[in-house]
Amino acid sequence: MLRTCRVAQHRFISKRLLPSGRALVWPRLRASCPSYESRCFSITRHQQRDVASETASPSTEHPTSRHCDATAFAETLPVVCPGCGGLSQTVEPEAPGYYSQKRRNVKKRKVEAEDEDAIFQQAMSRIAVSEDAAPKTLTTAIEEAVDQSSDILICDRCHDLLHQSKGTSILHPSMQSIQAIIESSPHKHNHIYHVLDAADFPLSLIPNLMSTLRLPRLRTQNRRSKREHHAHGRTADVSFIITRSDLLAPQKEQVDRMMPYLQDMLRDALGRTGKHVRLGSVRCVSAKRGWWTPQVKQEIWERGGAGWVVGKVNVGKSALFEVVFPKGRAELGVKDERLQAMLAPGAAKAEELDVDDEDSTSLLPPVQPERQYPRMPIVSALPGTTASPIRMPFGKGKGELIDLPGVQRSSLETHVRPEHVSSLVMKSRVIPEQHTLKAGQSLLLGGIIRLKPKTENTTFLAYAFTPLKEHVTGDEKAVAIQTGVYEDGTLYTGTVENIATDKAKGRIKSAGTFKLAWDVTKKRAGPLTDKAAGKQRAENLPFIVYGADILIEGVGWIELVCQVRSRRKSLISDALSAELGEASSEKEALPEVEVFTPKGKFIGIRQPMNAWLIAGQKKVARHAQRSRPRMSISMQKRKEGGGRLSHVTAT
Repeated sequence: MLRTCRVAQHRFISKRLLPSGRALVWPRLRASCPSYESRCFSITRHQQRDVASETASPSTEHPTSRHCDATAFAETLPVVCPGCGGLSQTVEPEAPGYYSQKRRNVKKRKVEAEDEDAIFQQAMSRIAVSEDAAPKTLTTAIEEAVDQSSDILICDRCHDLLHQSKGTSILHPSMQSIQAIIESSPHKHNHIYHVLDAADFPLSLIPNLMSTLRLPRLRTQNRRSKREHHAHGRTADVSFIITRSDLLAPQKEQVDRMMPYLQDMLRDALGRTGKHVRLGSVRCVSAKRGWWTPQVKQEIWERGGAGWVVGKVNVGKSALFEVVFPKGRAELGVKDERLQAMLAPGAAKAEELDVDDEDSTSLLPPVQPERQYPRMPIVSALPGTTASPIRMPFGKGKGELIDLPGVQRSSLETHVRPEHVSSLVMKSRVIPEQHTLKAGQSLLLGGIIRLKPKTENTTFLAYAFTPLKEHVTGDEKAVAIQTGVYEDGTLYTGTVENIATDKAKGRIKSAGTFKLAWDVTKKRAGPLTDKAAGKQRAENLPFIVYGADILIEGVGWIELVCQVRSRRKSLISDALSAELGEASSEKEALPEVEVFTPKGKFIGIRQPMNAWLIAGQKKVARHAQRSRPRMSISMQKRKEGGGRLSHVTAT
């Protein structure tokens, strides 16, 4: 059983997770490595001879004893690593799922803890009311389930990521691979959770998700549209989950008021197909603050079947998986009639799955044994932490939740020095400073991104919601900081830091010119348009405020605001042009900015969120608002013993 599980897992990795051009690496590796079959930890005689011959070395220890120790250690390992989903193996130290026989992977309870538990059990057995009550029954089921989950080992790669924050990324699967994995689902009811990142929303959207995965169309606003769509005898629905919503506002109610805006942005990102979509299945959650995660967890429990967590790398899939997985729902030793009635016919537990059936499990890794509190996947800032799908059943066969590897996305991390890669991730909400930009000035972010206004005689206000350091300077110096060289060829030796690599400094290109095309006068005018103050209409004001959000993929966004004069058209010219049948061709020029990045990528634009007005301004405490003025010079002299007091004493 153990050998067949690992053979099926190897078949899954070689066929589906690697791109078509790189899938040939595994056959070559198998031919060049004679111990390829031994990594499956089988215990046949032929493979035992191969392992014994390869591990032979001039040592006093007998080869048979060493082979027995290696086999005994291999039998204690799980089928797949619960942290990354990689196949358990002891051959390739750099590959996911590698286990070494070190002390850190051998989890033993301390003697003191065992003694304390024994003393506690003895004390509880003495005060037990019933004489038939055994000490073991006094231990709660939750404690036993937690102890079982903590005894599961993780591979060396997950251990280094968890404790040392170091590791290597894996090859990201293509959308065709994800499609083949989902199509091999053994469940009739399937639900896809498309995870999006709030930091650069909606750049993390997979626009061709429905067509690539061959999923039914989303439910439209037509009241006659079907609630469920069947394809090949199965149902498949899609929900959009926006993670890390705590980066948008400090309070949950403020984020809830943004939902109409987020739905409109998602509808625009979906293109023509999403114009008339309902989008009632959009959730804006925060795994860190616990916003809307209980509701998503309850939906997963009630749906059952297979839940597929799909998204690009570093969007927070594993962190979301940990908080929405229904842990501790099925009570041990208690039969739930409602649960048994909802089980699909033919559903089986993890131990009863037949891995020899290629039609049902050849494209999926073995499912983990069901536990009350299983070990969750590793959460790390490293892109590509999840090596292969991680299947976790729940509800005694009611369903399972599958964490899929992230799809490749363009990111700045390949152009940033290794010591600064972690600085690209926005870990908490940023309260930016207001920067004023004029023509001839540029805004630098980390020295690698440069934003330059192009409209003359116009003042821009910029708010950078990014974890990168900001710096405003002239265009000439900004170009020298970003590229490392002045126009005359002189090297830049200033103090402003640039996190880009030397190779990326020579690849700086224009990412395009972006227009501030959205009118935000009503929100930015303040008391002028307030119903309780000025009560003026925004179109009657002598100025117009334009805004836009410049998105940086995987990093954050920059909110831009610009106020221009509102030019009123002459009524005479309009009447004359109307009489002559000529349409007025005059159009107001919109403010423009230009962005420079490595290779001219990683930039997008969206309608402004106005995050600065919602939660961007720093609130000053009352005791700090009325600060005492500085003391006068005479007061300081009197405190020091000089001035008039010293003169009176002398006389």
